[in-house]
Amino acid sequence: MNRLDKLFAAKKQNVLNLYCTAGYPQLNSTIEVITALQNNGADIIEIGMPYSDPLADGEVIQQSSAVALQNGMTIEVLFNQLRNLRNTPPAGGNGGIPIILMGYMNPILQFGIEKFCAAAKETGVDGIILPDLPMYEFETLYKPLFEKNDLKFIFLVTPETSEERIKKIDALCSGFIYAVSSSSTTGKNKAIEGQEEYFKKLQHMNLKNPVLVGFGIKDKATFTAACKYTNGAIIGTAYIKALENTGNISQTTKEFINSIIG
Repeated sequence: MNRLDKLFAAKKQNVLNLYCTAGYPQLNSTIEVITALQNNGADIIEIGMPYSDPLADGEVIQQSSAVALQNGMTIEVLFNQLRNLRNTPPAGGNGGIPIILMGYMNPILQFGIEKFCAAAKETGVDGIILPDLPMYEFETLYKPLFEKNDLKFIFLVTPETSEERIKKIDALCSGFIYAVSSSSTTGKNKAIEGQEEYFKKLQHMNLKNPVLVGFGIKDKATFTAACKYTNGAIIGTAYIKALENTGNISQTTKEFINSIIG
């Protein structure tokens, strides 16, 4: 069973997904960050694959992406890092925390999408988020490729997404649905507390997939508000900020997660 399936079978509420940028703050920080997240209470780790034109990302994550690219991070380097991670207990085999890769189509097409999916499976990746892959192209071109490699494909919805489209996404999606809290980029959002009607609508639709809220989740209050009507939340910008000037990734991560769920 895919690690995401196992997680959501065991935990229905307050699922904490932490986003980090591969190769940030240093090229070889990726595994240290993942290990710190796994050891301190994160439920899912979402790894951003750095890209020069990240349309859905705000200034902080864009900057982390630029630093990671300058550090020499590539998809190939990331897979080599993850290969080492999954071969090291306790993350080896079917154990360990679910890992999702988030990125954009252009670098993946350059890498080769079949090669990418095979490498993702080999290195223990559980799910993929590609905000710029149209639903139609996923359904008609790529869905069997992701399924063949046991990769959950996660779509985004926003407050403006129609119920008809949400239902279509729910039918195609696997793993979970990423509910963007507002139509914006990461780090620049409306107050989460003001989005209750949107979250209630998703709750009352009885979707087959769990729902995690992202964009604008930055502290215990916003995490709690997002989890009230959904299965959990995703934090990115606030964690990247915490890592920016840290001299101790493990301690910074422990303190950050404790501030959210402690």
